[in-house]
Amino acid sequence: MTTLALVKERLDRYEKLMRLDKPIGILLLLWPTLWAVWIAADGQPHWMIVWIFVLGTVLMRSAGCVVNDYADRDLDPHVERTKARPLAARTVSVREALLLCGFLVLCAFLLILPILTPLLFGLSVAALFLAGSYPFTKRFFAIPQAYLGVAFGFGIPMAFAAIQGQIPPLAWLMLAANIFWAIAYDTEYALVDIEDDRKIGIRTSALTFGRFDIAAIMVCYAATLALLGYVGWQLGFGWPYALGLVVAAGIAGYHYTLIRGRERMRCFKAFLHNNWLGAAVFAGIVADYWMKR
Repeated sequence: MTTLALVKERLDRYEKLMRLDKPIGILLLLWPTLWAVWIAADGQPHWMIVWIFVLGTVLMRSAGCVVNDYADRDLDPHVERTKARPLAARTVSVREALLLCGFLVLCAFLLILPILTPLLFGLSVAALFLAGSYPFTKRFFAIPQAYLGVAFGFGIPMAFAAIQGQIPPLAWLMLAANIFWAIAYDTEYALVDIEDDRKIGIRTSALTFGRFDIAAIMVCYAATLALLGYVGWQLGFGWPYALGLVVAAGIAGYHYTLIRGRERMRCFKAFLHNNWLGAAVFAGIVADYWMKR
């Protein structure tokens, strides 16, 4: 095998380790961040801020995937869906993974240097801690999906800190909405692996909710939309934003039709489809600001 082929093979393994071949995680992290960027900037964010947060989302989600696979490297081989991951299959070494993670974190930090303030620096440290500690919460926390919601939504207070220099109460309401959304979509995801998770002793919301899992998912969707509706009311948003929430509610209803039978692949389809729920809310925000110009 030529040197070029070896390099390409290595890069392919790193791509899989960072899950760049599966962008759904990036999108689920990106949408709430963009909600906050647009609202914090009153509908007119600077292009540089947008790109910093978009690229930062990609870098930090990639770093989070590396940490997750490092934490689960001895568990993933026992789960059908994850046994081929690079660390689980031992095609990437632990040392390589940690170096890659450090490189990604460094790139993310360099990315925010042009807008860095003491408040944003403190939030960045907190975001790094959340991303690094989340994988380990599955060992002891009954609903680790709630912790994931904080980690995946931390771009919200960071966006307000970067643009407004403060974190208003509205930002924490948006973070709360994201926590409920993450519990909803990641419980759908957990239903895919529920038998494997039960066997190896991983804690998930799907196991914690038990026979009330579907009801809990729908309650979390309802809480998400209610909180986002309250945010829109506080901001004086009109019908375009309301329409975005109605579309999002329709998407949540469609997810119920997919998950009510608890079939693995239909639950996975519902999880992936959450991208459109986040996009619908974002479209409503953008449309509302555009209509007011």
